[in-house]
Amino acid sequence: MAKTEEHHPNGTSQPATRQWVPEVPVALEFNGVAYAVMMATPDQLEDFALGFAIAEGLANCAADMTTCAVAETDKGWIIRASLAGLGLEKLQERVRTRVAESSCGLCGIENLEALARPLPPVPPHAALDPAAIFRALAALETHQPLTLATGAAHAAAFCAPDGQILFAREDVGRHNALDKLVGALARAGQDAAEGFLLSSARCSYEIVEKAVRAGATSLVTISLPTSMAVERAEAAGLSLWCLAREDSVLKVA
Repeated sequence: MAKTEEHHPNGTSQPATRQWVPEVPVALEFNGVAYAVMMATPDQLEDFALGFAIAEGLANCAADMTTCAVAETDKGWIIRASLAGLGLEKLQERVRTRVAESSCGLCGIENLEALARPLPPVPPHAALDPAAIFRALAALETHQPLTLATGAAHAAAFCAPDGQILFAREDVGRHNALDKLVGALARAGQDAAEGFLLSSARCSYEIVEKAVRAGATSLVTISLPTSMAVERAEAAGLSLWCLAREDSVLKVA
């Protein structure tokens, strides 16, 4: 807890205490390759590593991550994981791309082409019952202890078709919260298509892509989507509901 001073429009002030949401560098290493450094909340990091690997196309399921070790250092946290199967080829491609980036100067073209690749098609699925969405929204706060303590964390939840929240994860980063959730579902053997995902964050294209790659068929977000998020959801066949509030929700795709 930190001591602060709270000021008001009428010119008064008073002492206050606040708890800051933890945010630290988390380095992800797969098969000895330094893959990425993310700013994240350092809890449930094994879920984070697995969900991140699935979102990156490095893994398909929990069995693809054969080992995972998490360690704290004086500069942050390091996750060292071993991937089998699909991950090996993807990691080799990552190394080749890094070599090209340091020499040709045209990596932007390659990255734009990668961004435009079609997502896996979402299978046909039943439409969500809006009542289930409202039920999940009403219960979300009880699954957000970090948000209640700090007011500064994002949440991602997996909900049963009736709106019951079965899994929830939080993080300072909206992408990280979803990665943690995806990892938790994979480790539990829970099919994301058997319910829907709920995110407390703005719906950008990355949130849509992570949801599709996790096997979800329906995604609900608290805020409005970006144009690219809508385009990607429509192209993949993902059901997208946004601007979810206690009294209304917008069916987008």
